[in-house]
Amino acid sequence: MFKRYVTLAYLFAATLVLPLSAYAHNHGMKKDIVDTAIENGSFTTLVAAVKAADLVDTLKGDGPLTVFAPTDEAFAKLPEGTVETLLKPENKDKLVAILTYHVVPGEVMAADVVKMDTANTVQGGEVKITVDGDMVMINDANVVAADVKASNGVIHVIDTVLMPE
Repeated sequence: MFKRYVTLAYLFAATLVLPLSAYAHNHGMKKDIVDTAIENGSFTTLVAAVKAADLVDTLKGDGPLTVFAPTDEAFAKLPEGTVETLLKPENKDKLVAILTYHVVPGEVMAADVVKMDTANTVQGGEVKITVDGDMVMINDANVVAADVKASNGVIHVIDTVLMPE
């Protein structure tokens, strides 16, 4: 009977560990920022915007870059029609400005972010960083997942789209 429980425990552990190791292998340092975002599935709007802004090659480049990546839910919080308007070719410059406001040169890990008050973005603006206990905010956006590694940098997932002033 004891052997049966031990065997079941090993099988249960294997069902947890094997998918996680496959996930780690697939999400390891082999994929760039764009491919990591695509594979995740929570960034379809962001990926569509990156494509519309012709920033795919930039975000697939050598880097390193830090991307504060808004989820699909973050884009859904924008006023109705905002995303559709931004994706139009005539609004490409504004879209590029918004997207590059989410990118910081260099690889800035969570341990580094919490020591900063601000960070300069690729767009040329500055984002404000606030730490309150375990919560980290970039402007008005909460960081909901940090240190998602990619071959050319790191992604920090945020719950609100950052808008440059």
